Amino acid sequence: MSRGALILAIFGVLLFAQKNSSTRAAWNRPMPPFRIIGNIYYVGVAGVSSFLIVTPKGDILLDGGLPESAPLIEKSIAQLGFHVRDVKILLNSHAHFDHDGGLAELKRASGATFIASRADTPVLTSGRQPGFPNSPPVHVDREIDDGATVELGGTVLTAHLTPGHTKGCTTWTMPVTDAGRTYHALFYCSTSVVDRLIGNTWYPQIVSDYEATFRKLRTLQCDVFLGSHGGFFHLEEKREKLAAGGPNPFVDPNEFRAFVDDSERDFRAALAREQKNKPPRS
Repeated sequence: MSRGALILAIFGVLLFAQKNSSTRAAWNRPMPPFRIIGNIYYVGVAGVSSFLIVTPKGDILLDGGLPESAPLIEKSIAQLGFHVRDVKILLNSHAHFDHDGGLAELKRASGATFIASRADTPVLTSGRQPGFPNSPPVHVDREIDDGATVELGGTVLTAHLTPGHTKGCTTWTMPVTDAGRTYHALFYCSTSVVDRLIGNTWYPQIVSDYEATFRKLRTLQCDVFLGSHGGFFHLEEKREKLAAGGPNPFVDPNEFRAFVDDSERDFRAALAREQKNKPPRS
């Protein structure tokens, strides 16, 4: 799937998933779990990502998928030889139902501490955001701001607030060591445009937030590009190459910068369309 087509698919899911059960079922299709690199594992479903980060002191789980994804994520964790009760920390990329929907159940099953951005906390704790499907409310144990770190068992993740897609959209980074080399892993939130840019009364600063986010993303180091949707970073294609042997296809220092450039062009095009269609002032 091309990136443009993926963005349209995301937009369609966000708008119509409550009514279109077949679309949600496709996104929630099980995917075999596997080790990506170092202590990072994929435990998500076909349409939305979840990542397990394993440490000697317990595990970190990033994103909970759809509400109906939670049991599949738990099963994937078990298939890898781990247990959901070993998850000590839950993290979130952003407060949309296809990424936070399973968090309440995963928190209940694991007993983990849930850490999320301060700006997205009101949506996470209420389960409601204007114009989007609801999620089961989840209690946030620790609210974080830009630059906060989360540490467990020698693994340190840094939160980079990259708002626009949501008010508290969070891109996480961490060093990961594999075969004696250390890489910069990046878990990208999203910069897809799925909300109004002009006249958005719920999110008046959405345009300036997107613009600041694109500037920030270009300052981040990234050798291993991961993200909230597998299509962003060609998950299935890379998984097949990884299984075939040879160099790890998830290591690509150039991929993320090219993705950000493409995404900003899409944002600029969406903004131009809305500005063109904006009704004249009376």
